[in-house]
Amino acid sequence: MNRITPWIMALMVGLSPLGVQAQHREVAGIKLDNPVEVAGSKLPLNGAGVRYKAVFQVYVAGLYLSQKASTPEEVLAAPGPKRISITMLRSIDSAELGKLFVRGVEDNSPKSEMSKLVPGLMRMSQIFYDQKTLAKGDTFHVDWIPGTGTVLTVKGKPQGEPFKEPEFFNALLRIWLGPNPADWKLKDALLGKGG
Repeated sequence: MNRITPWIMALMVGLSPLGVQAQHREVAGIKLDNPVEVAGSKLPLNGAGVRYKAVFQVYVAGLYLSQKASTPEEVLAAPGPKRISITMLRSIDSAELGKLFVRGVEDNSPKSEMSKLVPGLMRMSQIFYDQKTLAKGDTFHVDWIPGTGTVLTVKGKPQGEPFKEPEFFNALLRIWLGPNPADWKLKDALLGKGG
């Protein structure tokens, strides 16, 4: 009987509500899957929050990593696949969003890296320009896949070949996690400090 008891206890804990991992987290009415699968790895949600522009909610962002990180340095150095996921909370001209992302990279990247980033930034801007509009509820995500590069997926469709430059994904992450982030509260939320 004593041998069975620990096994039964483990089974009961595994089946109890406390033993079941959350399947999503809701932020501003948007359900973020937790975890997501990227390149065969299950990545838990590190943090999520809302990007505000003045008083308006623009989008929900979620950061997925293979291990918990609470500083930008830890996020940038984290091994394995990574994902930043964006879900629009309002319709926006996607070309304008692409320009804002380029500005965010310029504001947060070392000047020495910018020449390596220009080809990728031009291509990313074109991808957003081609989308015309991102409507409320539309999602895009940016994945870092070791050995492959950065994969941009918009509305469920991968956009061309991966971006091969290893610096490109971290440059994009700095839009939200760099020294001049798009939104300070969102930066804290992505790092799991609230939100």
